[in-house]
Amino acid sequence: MSSSANEARKGAIRDNVLRLSREVPYPRKDGKPIYTSEFYGENVFGLAQIAKALPKPAYAQFLQQMRGGQSLDKGTADAIAHAVRIWAMDKGATHFTHWFQPQTGTTAEKHDAFLTLKSTHGVTGIEVSAIDAFSGSQLLQAEPDASSFPSGGMRTTFEARGYTVWDTTSPMFVQHGPHKTCVLYIPSIFISYNGDALDEKTVLLRSTEQVAKAALKVLALLEPVPQGARPITSYVYTTLGIEQEYFLVDRSLYVLRPDLKITGRTLVGALPAKHQQMEDHYFGHIPSRVLATMSEAELELYKLGVPIKTRHNEVAPQQFELAPIFEETSLAVDHNLLTMDVLSKVAHRNNLKVLFHEKPFKGVNGSGKHCNWSVSTGQGENLLDPTIKPETNYRFLVFLLATLDAVQRHGSLLRASIASASNEHRLGAQEAPPVILSCFLGEHLTEVLNAIEENRPLKNFSNAEIHTIKLGGTALDVKVASLPDIARDLTDRNRTSPFAFTGNKFEFRAVGSKQSPSFPMTVLNAAVASSLLDIAEALQRAAGDKPYPSDADKLKVIRQYIVSTKNIRFEGDGYSDEWRLEAARRGLPNIDNCPDAFDELLSPKNEAMLCKLGVFTESELLSRHLILMERYSKDLLLEANTLRTLLAQQVLPAAYEYRSVLATSAAQIKSLGMITCPELKTLQTTTPLVESLQDWIDKLDEAINNVHLHNQDPSKEARASVKYLLPAMNGAREVADELETIIADKYFPLPKMSELLWF
Repeated sequence: MSSSANEARKGAIRDNVLRLSREVPYPRKDGKPIYTSEFYGENVFGLAQIAKALPKPAYAQFLQQMRGGQSLDKGTADAIAHAVRIWAMDKGATHFTHWFQPQTGTTAEKHDAFLTLKSTHGVTGIEVSAIDAFSGSQLLQAEPDASSFPSGGMRTTFEARGYTVWDTTSPMFVQHGPHKTCVLYIPSIFISYNGDALDEKTVLLRSTEQVAKAALKVLALLEPVPQGARPITSYVYTTLGIEQEYFLVDRSLYVLRPDLKITGRTLVGALPAKHQQMEDHYFGHIPSRVLATMSEAELELYKLGVPIKTRHNEVAPQQFELAPIFEETSLAVDHNLLTMDVLSKVAHRNNLKVLFHEKPFKGVNGSGKHCNWSVSTGQGENLLDPTIKPETNYRFLVFLLATLDAVQRHGSLLRASIASASNEHRLGAQEAPPVILSCFLGEHLTEVLNAIEENRPLKNFSNAEIHTIKLGGTALDVKVASLPDIARDLTDRNRTSPFAFTGNKFEFRAVGSKQSPSFPMTVLNAAVASSLLDIAEALQRAAGDKPYPSDADKLKVIRQYIVSTKNIRFEGDGYSDEWRLEAARRGLPNIDNCPDAFDELLSPKNEAMLCKLGVFTESELLSRHLILMERYSKDLLLEANTLRTLLAQQVLPAAYEYRSVLATSAAQIKSLGMITCPELKTLQTTTPLVESLQDWIDKLDEAINNVHLHNQDPSKEARASVKYLLPAMNGAREVADELETIIADKYFPLPKMSELLWF
């Protein structure tokens, strides 16, 4: 058995070496390449197409509906449905689907054909003819089975009805499938029969509305306009840029790893001699097969209107990253999920497999999904832009401090939003942000806040004179005569910070690469909205009887929040033991396991904030807590059972076979009267490990049984998973990995990390 499995492994390695890159030509016209901008978004039915389909008054009403100003009437919906059907069918579409985001961490879709039958009364009786049709009511909503998705008890098996509803803020698009056909995708929310949110998008849209309302309230106080004049802006939205990290491995090797196929990570596997210690992979030359995959994926994504901007090698071998241009948050989330889907499909065509798991390989860097978040006006002004004089830019200071206040007051909630069985392997692993939430601002912006608090001039960092700091940057002399001076940002980066200010935005680095960004962004939006509302109240109190606060009133409130947010600001090494002690002294939560993190959803402070804003109802929050607990236990039980099977059916049989060969060889050598026997020494080393691994399999069985004892209570089951499964899996892996380094390669059936990590 072991030898045949090893042959399959060797064959996969050979195929990997011999496999050529797939070539997909970029669009051309008259033999010349077409610029990306010319075909960008060609598979998207956006506002430009809707404007062509509607009369101007109807289109203006549709824009009002998008902003929540009014409901979408049937005539407008029918007109859009007719136009999008013609557009999609001209591209080869045969079906449409409401594309939504259930609480599974991925997307879901059910395809319905445009084809329908029409009955008419003819001379010979009823005549049936086939037609293509798509109505406004079909566009607006559909009905998937709500009982088959995670609901946290809000839906039972016999309560099956649920609705998907078109999200007009996210454009429809087509994706090509087999036989040169395609499907029309309608981005949607997913709610129960009673209107409860069963998905990730509904609560995200609610949270963005709350940020907009709170921000407009603050701006009206900070920048009042004369009576009768139009406000500076009537619309505020959050923006998001998502850096997506991922691994690529050869599919022939991937299919021989049951742990990768089932759980997304290697449950056994010794670290190879060379991994990332040479620091030569980051920003290195992109392998040809990988570049071919990236280019093909980008081609599809550009046509889908996803603005991919950068691509590069990441730190670990076979780890890569892509990042888009910033977009409105909900659309950015849609595009990120679409990006993950397209990457997976394109990698498959290139005989590769994408691994989005946060830690697919023990001992090398894991993957994150860095979420770069900011707030903008309808005119495109970034409210987190410090400008040249941040010390007098009250708008910037208020929105900066509101974000710091949100993280300080609801850091435990943000911690819950990024907690998962997979992300726990990455967080705090000396490669990723720690689980203690803190904010990095950089020394210059910190000086701005300190100077305002202490009511003194700003320091000049270059010569210690007192003057105004210009955050636009300083010149940096590279001391090479042929090169020009370059601009240096006055704020450095801190990769150990889970929530860092990076020039004109905050980077939430702790989000996991596999998870949807919806929930973390929902929580962040809600927390910031709550803080903005509190600041608005503080400004009104400071103004007293005056209609609007004066500059002195604004500074008073700003100083108050500078002082109150000191504990969350940290400029040092987030990996250090000293920071853990300092964080404890400051009272910052250090939540080191998922069940405790999930419980923070229901803490009085966090629950009150989320429900008061209307982002969640109490029942929705309870259901999400239950879903997260259940998902965590299921993930760990899946890993434990997979590991148990892997050890019993592959690793141990390989060890048995190798021991048998060693024992036979040692006996033959001993019969010849030789004094020394290296085979016997190896056998004596291997045997205790085999016995230990057998013991660990028994411990795994016991741990699994202990968890099942609590399967009627998701919270207890999740805690039992932490208590029993994690130690058993870690102990079994340690022995298995040591055995892997001893068993002769020809007997080992599983592709090793040295083969998975290097093409």
